[in-house]
Amino acid sequence: MEKFLRKHWGYDSFRPLQREAVETALSGRDALVVMPTGGGKSICYQLPAAMERGLVLVISPLIALMDDQVAAAREAGLAADALHSNLDAARRRSAYRNLAEGKTRLLYVSPERLFAGDLFESVAGKPMLFALDEAHCVSHWGHEFRPEYRRLREVLERFPDAARMALTATATMAVQDDICAQLGLREPARLVGHPDRANLVYRAFARRDQLAQISAVVRRHGGEGGIVYAQTRKDVERIAAGLQRAGVSCAAYHAGLPADERRRAQEGFVNERLDVIAATIAFGMGIDRSNVRFVIHANTPRSVEHYQQESGRAGRDGLPAECVLLFAASDLVMHRKLALLDGNIAPERRLVLDRQLRDIGRYAVAPVCRHRLLTEHFGARYEPNGAEGCKACDVCLGETKSLEPAEAVLTAKKVLSAAWRAEGRFGKEYVVNLLFGHLDERMGRNGDDKLKVFALLKDAGKDAIRSWIDQLTVQGFLEITEDGDYPLLRITEAGRALCRDEGTVRLGVPAAPAAGKKKAKASAKNAALVSPEDRELFERLRELRRLISAKLALPPYVVFHDTVLVEMSVNKPRAPQELLELKGVGEQKLARYGAAFLKVIAGAPPEDEAGLF
Repeated sequence: MEKFLRKHWGYDSFRPLQREAVETALSGRDALVVMPTGGGKSICYQLPAAMERGLVLVISPLIALMDDQVAAAREAGLAADALHSNLDAARRRSAYRNLAEGKTRLLYVSPERLFAGDLFESVAGKPMLFALDEAHCVSHWGHEFRPEYRRLREVLERFPDAARMALTATATMAVQDDICAQLGLREPARLVGHPDRANLVYRAFARRDQLAQISAVVRRHGGEGGIVYAQTRKDVERIAAGLQRAGVSCAAYHAGLPADERRRAQEGFVNERLDVIAATIAFGMGIDRSNVRFVIHANTPRSVEHYQQESGRAGRDGLPAECVLLFAASDLVMHRKLALLDGNIAPERRLVLDRQLRDIGRYAVAPVCRHRLLTEHFGARYEPNGAEGCKACDVCLGETKSLEPAEAVLTAKKVLSAAWRAEGRFGKEYVVNLLFGHLDERMGRNGDDKLKVFALLKDAGKDAIRSWIDQLTVQGFLEITEDGDYPLLRITEAGRALCRDEGTVRLGVPAAPAAGKKKAKASAKNAALVSPEDRELFERLRELRRLISAKLALPPYVVFHDTVLVEMSVNKPRAPQELLELKGVGEQKLARYGAAFLKVIAGAPPEDEAGLF
């Protein structure tokens, strides 16, 4: 196995659980493989294909990714094809011909294409392995349950001798059990990796000025790839337009855009012609770009599982990346409202929805290490290296402070008292103004400026008051209810109990940014890749990669990942054998690209070497 791993992918050793997954497939046993994004799931099923033990059929719901996955597999020297609805006639005929002649070792197919009826008539021999990517889509309790996915088991049972491998990046124990049941996995090996992504810096802040907060993150990553997720199409277009006005290379992406416009946006981002793409949370994006350096959630996603999947698109290459969540309790209200629109939601699904919204709200506002919260959500233990925590989230970096227990209780009582005195007749902003002491016409008319709670938290500022209201809402002390078109803020029975000193509460507040912090973060991104003395070579290698990928119509990461370019910049190989010793350089890529990259390392202009392709 190591020989094939070295030959095709240029790696000397397996990542955690890859070896076990490959061995399980080769032995004919079913497996559930849960690995965090960037953990190398594709090698688990591609390596058996490279060893030519039979056809490996990969079922994936992400049609937009298939062509890139096939291109990457071919670049590694595998006989790979895809079948999906977006193929033109010539490519479809070629794929069927390769299948009939027994040439194909790795076939990607969409679930819809799988049920077309004629696929298996064209296959020479029987599949030895069915790999079901994005397996969480099968589950009722996963991310985006689609009833037709239940039919996958019908196909699998037609080939009882073929092993089944279900793969996903995130799955709670309940989702794992459901995947196994839905796909009929037979006494599967459960290979569950640790969910923590140590290379990611997580930040969660109260949403104040959405576009300004987004722009601040984008500026920290000037010229680097990033994704901004928003809740509505209108928000996506507004954010994209705002970033464009600020000079950012950005495009919008959502289901309401024409197909050609969506395709241009996605291709521009994947091929690094666009730095930033803004997209709706609800519309799935097949993004396989490995050097995404930041993911921003302009609105709160529907669950921790969604957040882990979407934020996981950052730093797939293992290099440092940043994930920022801008939270408001109104996002959770909107998610619940949309989910309950049809009125036919099953009681058990409603319970799951409430739990999911409660969990993502807790993640967003609890002044607790974000790495720890995410890890423990998926049933694993988080053990930071030192007493200072992960040093890779806003809490452990001191950007969000936790109030002392006594101060948290006193602050909570002040906020809850204001909501109590408002008698549930007003929304969040009215209560914020009441506590801050902002006297407007309506408040004066109601006489609420005479209440004892008026201006009770004036020194804290409106942003802190809004954040505390959200935190108390997530913890169940306040609730947002609908009265016609207006959301109203009300104290709950748990909130009344806390005012009677019954119960506990935790509150955090964003710390004031330290002077010079922005400059330090901006320079840190370059240091994370290569040292200043090697930066010029790294940029020339990136330019060569960009020119080659444009000529060959391949995404740049398919040529080489950023991690490989970093190794070239640091080690400066001078001969093919030295280049082959670098991680990520296999024999096929050495033969195809080695000479050009060696010449640029020796000082040749990138455009001269790219002209040879």
